[in-house]
Amino acid sequence: MAATGIDPPTVTAPASGNPLERVRRLYGRLTNQQKIMLMVAAAALFAVIVAASTWLKQADYRILFSNISERDGGSIIAVLEQMNITYKFNEAGSAILIPSDRVHEVRLRLATQGLPKGGNVGFELLENQKFGVSQFAEQINYQRGLEGELARTIQSIGAVEAARVHLAIPKPTVFVREELKPSASVLLNLYPGRSLDQVQIVGIQNLVAASVPNLAPDSVTLLDQSGAMISLLKSQLLQAGLDPTQSKYVRGIENDAIQRVEDILSPILGAGNFRVQVAADIDFSLSEQTAETYRPNTTPPDISIRSQQTSESASTMPSAQGVPGALTNQPPVPATAPLTQPPVPGAGLPLTAAGAPPVPGQIDAAGVRALITNVGQPINTRKDSTLNYEVDRTIRHTKQSVGVVRRLTAAVVINHRKNAKGVNGPLAEPELRQITDLVREAIGFNQERGDSVSVANAPFAIVDKVDTEGPVWKDPAVLMFSKDIFLYTLTALIVVFVLFKVVLPLVRKKVDPPPPPVPEGGIDIVAGEEEDEAAREPSETELLEQKQARAREIALKNPKAVANIIKDWAGANNG
Repeated sequence: MAATGIDPPTVTAPASGNPLERVRRLYGRLTNQQKIMLMVAAAALFAVIVAASTWLKQADYRILFSNISERDGGSIIAVLEQMNITYKFNEAGSAILIPSDRVHEVRLRLATQGLPKGGNVGFELLENQKFGVSQFAEQINYQRGLEGELARTIQSIGAVEAARVHLAIPKPTVFVREELKPSASVLLNLYPGRSLDQVQIVGIQNLVAASVPNLAPDSVTLLDQSGAMISLLKSQLLQAGLDPTQSKYVRGIENDAIQRVEDILSPILGAGNFRVQVAADIDFSLSEQTAETYRPNTTPPDISIRSQQTSESASTMPSAQGVPGALTNQPPVPATAPLTQPPVPGAGLPLTAAGAPPVPGQIDAAGVRALITNVGQPINTRKDSTLNYEVDRTIRHTKQSVGVVRRLTAAVVINHRKNAKGVNGPLAEPELRQITDLVREAIGFNQERGDSVSVANAPFAIVDKVDTEGPVWKDPAVLMFSKDIFLYTLTALIVVFVLFKVVLPLVRKKVDPPPPPVPEGGIDIVAGEEEDEAAREPSETELLEQKQARAREIALKNPKAVANIIKDWAGANNG
């Protein structure tokens, strides 16, 4: 039977489920030229992947040491070669770079060997002393070693890049008038953008002064790399009575008070809706006072007697008896009382004991009692009394502490708040009073000290933010991240290009079925049919129905051509 324009349905063999078998089959369909192209593409893809992985895994070099002397650089390179560590130099040749993952390890290992030495020799200069060296050479080596050690210690400060120390130590002498005090000068090379504060300057001066005997801190001169005497400013401030530590102490008290106020107002007003400033008046004067006071001891209930002394004495002169003349030298005749004379009461009685009640005809004076007849005239008596009282004495020693707060002043400004209608407005008076009370309690308000708190409510001005920072693309972190992204993206694009432009076209050329043949009659019944690659592949029955429908459509549109085709088929069969 003659062939028609309609191909009979073809039955395809079921594909094998083994992927290796399918790949072998596809590879067998390729021509020699296509096989060579496929192998070249695969080799190129493999080379690109290996190069990209090597490029991405390339060690990132970081600076090990920079701005080192040539002697230290040679020693460091020799040690790196012994450790089999790759290294390279930067473009300026002033820094040694090694892989970033080994920077800290290598620094620690070099530190154990005393590298880098920094160009300053220390006390290791005294380790190899030659025999027979003079005392002058020993003194010079000791001074050089001390200067080097001080320079190394000063270089450990964060802001100091390099340092040099010069000591002027005079020779000892036995003459006091000719004795000279040592002095020192220090040259500091600071890192760019760094500076030393007054505390660090004082610390360096005391460090050098404590390392040299009889060296006063005021005799240590500090200079920076520009030749400016940075120790002069410190001396001028101290002479003027300005101590940098005092200003730091004041700022610390003020910042502490500001922080307390912000912590208590933030939950109420919200961050950014208020501003706080506190000024502290601190008394740094140091004073001592000793007072000794005396108070009179005259109150009868509170009188304190220390001692009391009383003394009494009495003396008598005997009366003259007898007739003046020679007869007076004769012993007196025993007296006889006349019978007619009335007797004296108590006459002839013995003396009474002291303290007894007085008896008529007796005398009682100075604790002595005697008969009047036995006592002459006149009688002298004396009584002394001494009374010592305790003295009320008070001694008070007062030492005023330094850094006492004399006064605190606080100023708080609050932004307007939105009301229920959504309009910004001032705060109510009760709220302002409540906030004022909170601020007073937060700063430790003391009315006797003269503290003051001012709270104001005003709308904040809206100021456009000015970007003072540099562009983002100049940030080193952003540059490093962009570099990595570029490398990964470029590698992915190369892989995708080789895969989709070289490998897949070769595979599709052998996997896709060939186009249907054109019939000899010059009419392709399937001509003009557009195949949709993305559509679902129809089954054999659907293909047959589509071809029959297409043949009917052509027969209706061009019956003569169909008749000629049928006549040709009939003539061929008859023949």
